[in-house]
Amino acid sequence: MNEEMTIQSLIKVLLKRWFFILMLMLLSMGIAILISYYIQTPIYEAETQLLVNQKSYENQQLVGAQNVDTDLRLINTYNVIIKSPVILAKVIDVLSLDTTPDELMKQIEVSSANNSQVVNIRVQDKNEENAVKIANSIAEVFKEEIPVLMHVDNINILFVAQSSEQPVPVKPNKMLNLIIAAICGFALAIVLAYFLETIDRTIKTEQDIEEILSLPVIGVVSNIELQTRKKLRVRGPS
Repeated sequence: MNEEMTIQSLIKVLLKRWFFILMLMLLSMGIAILISYYIQTPIYEAETQLLVNQKSYENQQLVGAQNVDTDLRLINTYNVIIKSPVILAKVIDVLSLDTTPDELMKQIEVSSANNSQVVNIRVQDKNEENAVKIANSIAEVFKEEIPVLMHVDNINILFVAQSSEQPVPVKPNKMLNLIIAAICGFALAIVLAYFLETIDRTIKTEQDIEEILSLPVIGVVSNIELQTRKKLRVRGPS
């Protein structure tokens, strides 16, 4: 018998052990729901945006293009400064946070689009209000400190993080976890079902004889006792 998995054998396994596959899928999805809704802690995200320029000059037409080019090259420097202890330590003091700059740094993501002077600050926290306060505080502290550190005095806060009446956590992604669990459960069920099918050598039908022994079935012997009982039922008691 060829043990290699083929499309026909796979379909046969699906049809024969569909209930086992379905139960394993439901079990996987149930575990995902349990973890996503009751075990994992929801994480909320708040975002604020900054626009950072160089110092203003009297003749902006002459130096404007040069300033923009310089600002773009310094964006990466600004991103590093925002997550530095110089900024985060002051944020911790302002908000009286029970954390350290290193721990707070792990909650912060700073990014900027290519060829853009806009800096995005995203903060994740277990509490949605805390995430909003931290994001806005980082923007304010950066705005106060960067003129001293980089001699930049033209900073605008484009977007202020705000609390929501019904905040939606960014983690865990419950729907994504459910889909992944269903796919993994289905794949695992297929593998287990096919494995059980290959190690099952019991002969139950005539088709099993043909497949396992590669011999044609030329006759079938009925169960004599069963046939006798059927005849007695038809004739009735004598």
